[in-house]
Amino acid sequence: MERLMEINGIVNEFVWGPPMLLLLVGLGVYLTIRTKFFAVTKLGYVLKNTLMKIFKKEQNGEGDITAFQAVSTALAATVGTGNIAGVATAISLGGPGAIFWMWVSAIFGMTTKFAEVVLSIEYREKNDKGDFVGGPMYYISKGLKNKKWLAYAFAGFGALAAFGIGNMVQSNSVAEALNYSFGIPKIATGIILAVLAAFVILGGIKRIGVVTERLVPFMAAFYILGALFIVISNITHAGEALGLIFSSAFSPSAAVGGFAGSTVAMAMRRGVSRGVFSNEAGLGSAPIAHAAATTDHPVRQGLWGIFEVFMDTIVICTLTALSIMMSGVWSSGATGAALTTAAFDTAMPFGGVIVSVGILLFAFSTILGWAYYGEKCIEFILGTKSILIYRLIYIPLIAFGAVGGLVQLWDLSDTLNGLMAVPNLIGLLLLSPIVIKRTKEFFNKEYMEDKEKAV
Repeated sequence: MERLMEINGIVNEFVWGPPMLLLLVGLGVYLTIRTKFFAVTKLGYVLKNTLMKIFKKEQNGEGDITAFQAVSTALAATVGTGNIAGVATAISLGGPGAIFWMWVSAIFGMTTKFAEVVLSIEYREKNDKGDFVGGPMYYISKGLKNKKWLAYAFAGFGALAAFGIGNMVQSNSVAEALNYSFGIPKIATGIILAVLAAFVILGGIKRIGVVTERLVPFMAAFYILGALFIVISNITHAGEALGLIFSSAFSPSAAVGGFAGSTVAMAMRRGVSRGVFSNEAGLGSAPIAHAAATTDHPVRQGLWGIFEVFMDTIVICTLTALSIMMSGVWSSGATGAALTTAAFDTAMPFGGVIVSVGILLFAFSTILGWAYYGEKCIEFILGTKSILIYRLIYIPLIAFGAVGGLVQLWDLSDTLNGLMAVPNLIGLLLLSPIVIKRTKEFFNKEYMEDKEKAV
């Protein structure tokens, strides 16, 4: 086991190190240029056709769940404890400049996520139960027929990664937070989470979609309103905070208080990794959920991929970061959830409760989303009969993780999560002409028709 963990450490340094981060952001830059920066220049159109249509039920096309249920499931898995604790850690280690580089990775990540979703719809198929299935394993195997081994590699990495990064790590974060804030025994938290998750997971994607479309807006609004209160309460420090963010992005941050100082390279690495790890653009997980969406065109669903990154990183992660910066606690020496809690405590007596409940909701939703990702990955390898067995293994691990779980499995799953990006990036790059073609096709027709109606 010791030798295995040594090898895992080496591989992990690569998949979450500068080379992989450079590839992830680099592909985003390439796709953004090839699509003529439309994710930025047409962001208003994107939000009009996503955010403004959240509760619209009527949709054209085929699918198992609505477009919003699909993005809710994807956001459920994407918006996790990293939006609260991970952002704080990025600032405490990389300094204020890390926020700027987090924004940069998100801007390019919007197009990467868009491309993943477009391909997931383009190459999706129906399984033997009549359900729509898709994601990197399908668009690699169908679009790159001589590289099917990459599809199986992705599915294998995803099925195993779900046990740790999407399951035990999340339940442990909840158990720690509730034990610290309310004294609730960790095993009690684990059992309750496992029972609640079982009720949803055993109902498949349709029940997951119904639950997440209600849970995600509530949890996002709950946390966003709390963070906005902190920001507004400290609005006089906005100029100072923003000045630090931009200046520290291009020059070293000096040591101050409990902050040890940071180089530009550290700020860049921490910020980019936080952006990538948070919105998962390029990792290939979210397209699995989007493949089940009801839609009449791949690009129409792809717009939800842009919205997903925008909401996760530009909105939620940014509000966490600004709360920490503007409240002045960023240099206290605290890190993780403790730093975010300290920021919330500066403006309200129950700030810690908001953070704890936020962690509970974010982590529980992540458990649901990753359960679906994992079972679709194992289904690709072993068929639909393997789904129930996978669920019966996944659910007890929620309780196991709450009391500590197997830390080695957490470390291995973190590496496997990063390895998912390798076959996915190859697939995205080689299939990018399909994305470009579909994007031109859609905007030459739909976008122009929308503009004509607005005149």
